[in-house]
Amino acid sequence: MNSKITLFLLTMLITCFGIAQTPGAPSVSAGPPINPDKKACLTPEQRSDLIQDIKVNIENLRLDDKLSFSEQRRGNHPLFIWPVQKANDVTFNDFYSIYNYVDHNSGFPNQLTDFNCGTRTYDTTGGYNHKGVDIVTWPFPWKMLEDDGVEIIAAAPGQIVFIRDGEFDLSCSQSTTTPWNIVVIQHSDGSVALYGHMKNGSTTTKIVGDMVSEGEYLGIVGSSGQSDIPHLHFEVYENNVNGVGVDLIDPYSGTCNTMNPDSWWQSQRPYSDPKINAVLTHSAAPSVFPPCPTSETPNLSNDFETDDEFYFTVFVRDQTVGDIISFEILRPDNTSLFGNWNVTVQTTSPSWYYQYGAYTGYFEMVGEWTWRATFGGDTISHTFNVTSSLGVDETSFNQTSIFPNPFNDVINISSSSKVVKAHILDVLGKSVFSIEDDSNGIIEINPSSLSNGMYFVRLESDTNEMKTIKLIKE
Repeated sequence: MNSKITLFLLTMLITCFGIAQTPGAPSVSAGPPINPDKKACLTPEQRSDLIQDIKVNIENLRLDDKLSFSEQRRGNHPLFIWPVQKANDVTFNDFYSIYNYVDHNSGFPNQLTDFNCGTRTYDTTGGYNHKGVDIVTWPFPWKMLEDDGVEIIAAAPGQIVFIRDGEFDLSCSQSTTTPWNIVVIQHSDGSVALYGHMKNGSTTTKIVGDMVSEGEYLGIVGSSGQSDIPHLHFEVYENNVNGVGVDLIDPYSGTCNTMNPDSWWQSQRPYSDPKINAVLTHSAAPSVFPPCPTSETPNLSNDFETDDEFYFTVFVRDQTVGDIISFEILRPDNTSLFGNWNVTVQTTSPSWYYQYGAYTGYFEMVGEWTWRATFGGDTISHTFNVTSSLGVDETSFNQTSIFPNPFNDVINISSSSKVVKAHILDVLGKSVFSIEDDSNGIIEINPSSLSNGMYFVRLESDTNEMKTIKLIKE
C-alpha cells in the first residue's frame, strides 16, 4: 500500500488527533460576499414600473370580476410561513443565511437601523433604504441554483398579480439594468408580497389571476436582476388604496420597527440564528468561491478507501466573535474518539465555513466513521465509509499492530509480515527515531529516550507495504 502522510496542514492534523487537543487554524474560512458596493436591487425606474404594472394587473382583474380581494371580504393581514425550502434531494442540515433586513432609518448613507435596532441592512448614496429581507442560499449558492436546490414557496395564500420570467439569472453585479424574475402575490387583506431574483425558467406555470395556497411552489432561488449572489429578496406592502399595496411593511416585530406594530410571521425566527448548515466530507478540496458566476465544485464524497485523501468541512451561519465550535471524529465503533478539538470564533459573520485536509494514511480502520460538529446548541453528525484499498497479498500487513500503546520504553510489533523499517515522526512530521533490519526483521523497538507526547510510527515490510499508527509516549 502506498500510504503516506500528506504534510498539508500536518501540524493541525497531528495535534487535533490527540486527546482533547486544539489544532491550528482551519485551512480556509470565509463567508460569501453580497452587494459590496451597496446598490439597490431595483433601479428607481424599475421599481416605479413594477408598482405600476401591479396596479394595472389588479385593476384588470377587478374589471374582469376576477380579483379575489375585496373591501367587503377584507381580512386581517397574513401570517407568513418561511418563504424558502430545500428541494427533496438536498441533504444539508440547513440551506440559507439572512444578510439584510429592512432598513428603518430613512437617512443615508450608512444610517442604518433594522427592526432589532441593529445594522443588519444597507442603504445607498442615492437614497435607497433596503426594503426587503435578503435570504442567501448557503452553502454552495451557485451549485444550488444550478441544481434547483432551494425552492421559493408562497408564504401565505393569495392571488398572483404579477409574474416576470425569461430574464438572465446569473448576475454577478448590482450595476446591471436587466430586470429580475419575480412573482407577486396579493393576500386577502390586499397586501402584496414580492418574491424577487428568481431563476430563469423556474417560475410557477400558473398565470396572473390564479390562486396559490400557503407553501405552494413559486420558483427557484436565482440571481436575476441587480444581484451578485443567488438569494431571495422578500418584500411586503400593506394595502391602503383600491386594493393595491403601497405602504412598505417589515414582517418582523421589533423595538425599532417603525412601519407596523406586530409580526407578520406565524413563528418569527430569531434575529440572529446560529446554526450548522452542513457537515460534509470531500474527496478533494472543495471549490467554495470560484469566479462569479461559476458553479462551485463541492467534490462531495461519503465513500473512501484507506489510502484516499480526506477533506472535512463545516458550514455555519450567524457566528459571533467568542462563539465556540466543537469538532470530533469517531471511529467505526462510534465510541472510540479519533480526535476532538474546539475553535474560538474570531469573526462575526452571517455565514462562514471551516475546512480541514488533506489527510492521508490515518483512516485505516474499515467501517462507518462519524464527523461531527457542535454549534448554536445543535450537534450535527455526518457519516462516511472507509473500505480497504489493500490487495490480497497486503491484507496480513493491515493487521499489523503495536503494543503497549501508550508505552514507556519498549514497543512490541505484532505482524505476520517481516517488518524491516520503523520510523517515528514527531508532531511536526520530523523523524525522531529510525531502525532498519532487512535480515531478521523488527519485532521490537526501544525509543525510551523520547519525551512524553504523541508521535506516529511508520512501519514498512520487506514487500514495501506500509502502515502508520498513532503512538503515545507516557
